[in-house]
Amino acid sequence: MARSKPYRDDAVVVRTYDFGEADRIIVLLTKQHGVVRAVAKGVRRAKSRFGSRLAPFVHLNVQLYPGRNLDTITGADTVAFFAAGIIDDYERYTAGCAMLEAAERLTQSDDASMFSALVGALSLLGDAHDPVAVCDSFLLQAMDYAGWAPVLFACAQCSRPGPHHAFHPGVGGACCHQCRPPGSADIAEDVLHYMWLLAGRYWDKAAELSRKNPEISSTAHRLVRWHLQWHMERNVTALSIMEQSL
Repeated sequence: MARSKPYRDDAVVVRTYDFGEADRIIVLLTKQHGVVRAVAKGVRRAKSRFGSRLAPFVHLNVQLYPGRNLDTITGADTVAFFAAGIIDDYERYTAGCAMLEAAERLTQSDDASMFSALVGALSLLGDAHDPVAVCDSFLLQAMDYAGWAPVLFACAQCSRPGPHHAFHPGVGGACCHQCRPPGSADIAEDVLHYMWLLAGRYWDKAAELSRKNPEISSTAHRLVRWHLQWHMERNVTALSIMEQSL
């Protein structure tokens, strides 16, 4: 149902682009209204009241006025500023951009789960956590909310109990030797266990496993990216940039 009255909501800025001479389109992932596209009028002028707050990696409480194609942002108060620990570090910045891009594309409703997962991941990204692990953890959660998280233990095709040693997004994740399709990745069972730990946000155990064998985390990242982009049927630009630095 179309909104007809002004409303307030918590939101994270996921993307911005210029519009007209002084305006800017702000794409928001909101807590109660899903993805909202709104115009912030006059924010590119030097005397704008809240233009500097309407930037990626900022958690806001915004006031919006509904419109036919775009809502209008009439107020914005900063709740949390995550950018300080992200934008000056290339790896954290690209990981954060991948999370924002995926959140925008995967949010299908006004379920608050995606919003809460994104805020939690951004709060971790600026501290001592491994940025690739934080990104992969969020992407696994986001795919779960979207309805196509990878199966990580039983065979995704026949449900034979694992652990298994092959993975293919076309069958839904882990697969046994009888069900594996051509092109499946051969993997150690610890890789799927590591992905399970990330999905559940068991940070200490995931970090311990990665320290024992650093290849586990890089392999898991490639599988997460493969599964995500297979089901989205398009590339996530920031993930391609991340891959170049790994």
